[in-house]
Amino acid sequence: MADTDGTAEEKRDFIREQIRADLQSGRHQGVVTRFPPEPNGYLHIGHAKSICLNFGIAQEFGGHCTLRFDDTNPAKEELEFIDAIMADVKWLGFDWGQNLRHASDYFEQLYQWAEHLIDAGKAYVDDLSADEIREHRGTLTEPGRNSPYRGRAQAENLDLFRRMRAGEFADGAKVLRAKIDMAAGNINLRDPVLYRIQRKPHPRTGAIWCIYPTYDFAHGQSDAIEAVTHSICTLEFEDHRPLYDWFIDNLPTPSKPRQYEFARLNLTHAVLSKRRLTQLVQERHVDGWDDPRMPTLSGFRRRGIPAAAIRDFIGRLGVNKTDSMVEVQMLESCVRELLNKDAERRMAVLRPLKVVIENFQEGARKDLPAVNNPENPDAGSRTVPFTRELYIEREDFMEDPPKKFFRLAPGREVRLRWAYFVTCTGVIKNDAGEVTEIRCTYDPATKGGDAPDGRKVKGTLHWVSASAAVPATVRLYDHLFATPTPGKQHDFLQDINPMSLEVLGNCMLEPSLADWPAGKTLQFERLGYFCPDPASTQGNPLFNRTMTLRDTWAKIAGQPSAK
Repeated sequence: MADTDGTAEEKRDFIREQIRADLQSGRHQGVVTRFPPEPNGYLHIGHAKSICLNFGIAQEFGGHCTLRFDDTNPAKEELEFIDAIMADVKWLGFDWGQNLRHASDYFEQLYQWAEHLIDAGKAYVDDLSADEIREHRGTLTEPGRNSPYRGRAQAENLDLFRRMRAGEFADGAKVLRAKIDMAAGNINLRDPVLYRIQRKPHPRTGAIWCIYPTYDFAHGQSDAIEAVTHSICTLEFEDHRPLYDWFIDNLPTPSKPRQYEFARLNLTHAVLSKRRLTQLVQERHVDGWDDPRMPTLSGFRRRGIPAAAIRDFIGRLGVNKTDSMVEVQMLESCVRELLNKDAERRMAVLRPLKVVIENFQEGARKDLPAVNNPENPDAGSRTVPFTRELYIEREDFMEDPPKKFFRLAPGREVRLRWAYFVTCTGVIKNDAGEVTEIRCTYDPATKGGDAPDGRKVKGTLHWVSASAAVPATVRLYDHLFATPTPGKQHDFLQDINPMSLEVLGNCMLEPSLADWPAGKTLQFERLGYFCPDPASTQGNPLFNRTMTLRDTWAKIAGQPSAK
């Protein structure tokens, strides 16, 4: 289970204070929470806040957290989503142990409780269509109107409801509604729908059921069955709390959980609406739910963002009741801070330009020591081969450089990382006048990158041996959306960043990257952090850029950098 970075006494927020008060007063003897995703899509960074809170609180107070799938809508649910959610929760660092549940586990009990409401005169079968129910519900300023079927006798309601279960009626022909108050100020209390007819095979129960409970009816009762003590959810469910309590008060549930709401996570340059994320996938604006540009946990994982950095980010946000927009640079800062300490360094050239060392013997090779991580001596070292022909970044050479260009140019000396000082003696061009090769000499006395005579150079370049290089494809990812708040001014799809992905072929990597472990993020020196894509193979390496070394986006977008 994930490290929660402290004890219960060290963390202070309104939910934890409520839990402490409940334990001290004896209202609860222990703590049970739950994380209840609907399996109709992949988890995103907003879900990570709920996961860390629910699992973290249970761990801090010595209780347990149940992973429960609220699978009440088979029209949108798939086993793929269930498997992905379980993988994401474990990757984030949490374990539900034996506490895996599904709302579908309780379908029979929920049905019996629906009959209980009918027997008590608190539920009725309605023949109005979905549009007619909406029309009768009223508005925020106008009360609703009773359905003409609201006065049906208890026996008729029970008979119709049982026939609904038996499959006698078409989809949408009838619904079961709670009988509460059509004039209530809270629209959620205006006779909400409890059951609807839906002939869709369920991922777990198959075709056994043709009626399904709504989320509002199943959620609180599932909490009660599981003896949840603190039902923690986001602020958009605050208006649903009176309905949550109404069901608990009017049903013979085995426990009486309470609901507490906290502010959800909103992130700049991203959309966290499940509907919008689904649209991005279905319309192929991205390469699936795990596209590294998506704010999904599987997308972050594929991009190489460590789970520990996400937990750190969530921990810094805290828990409150005020919605706010968090700059994505704050998340990126957490990622860079962790990777700077943990990620090993390697050299890679993304846009190669050949360099020939004229005074280095042809066919010769020197293996030079290179430190794996200057921030972590325990990471050890490796050797990199130095040969007559090398590759450097094309942008590290200019034939006619401006005044503050300190990299390679004709007649200029620079340092090659972990190797020698080299001086450009000439260039070779093609018929179009483009530089295709650089000629240099090296100073053997500067092995390791220092001159014994004390002379200094202003530029240090990364490089790879041409003969030992590993060809690879590298994908450079950036924010999927060019604006901080996509869709605020127009259709959110118009805000997609056309430069969110650049694919570079024929990149050259140092030989140690030929079989770099999947899922292990590293730093390409001077270029950023990268991670092998799951599709990467030893014969065809494919790396995704996790993040640049520093926040360049704020400067590009004309915004202040996050601190």
